Amino acid sequence: MRIRKNIAVSDEGFLFNPATGDSFSTNGIGSEIISLLKQDKSTSEIIEEISKNYDVDRLLLERDLDEFTGLLKDYSILE
Repeated sequence: MRIRKNIAVSDEGFLFNPATGDSFSTNGIGSEIISLLKQDKSTSEIIEEISKNYDVDRLLLERDLDEFTGLLKDYSILE
């Protein structure tokens, strides 16, 4: 998964798609996931990194990450 090259991303988790004019904002964890996606991290690497930083059930994290990336794809944020 990769963030499309034309997507503008702020450090605070604000995303802007100039092709559609849509903008989005994420919470802190969403911002970290976006940052990891920009670094071309795999799903397993993202899960590992987030698991180290937060006390979260791994299965719940996997499900939430799948849902989050699905939304990013739906809004043409991911390739």
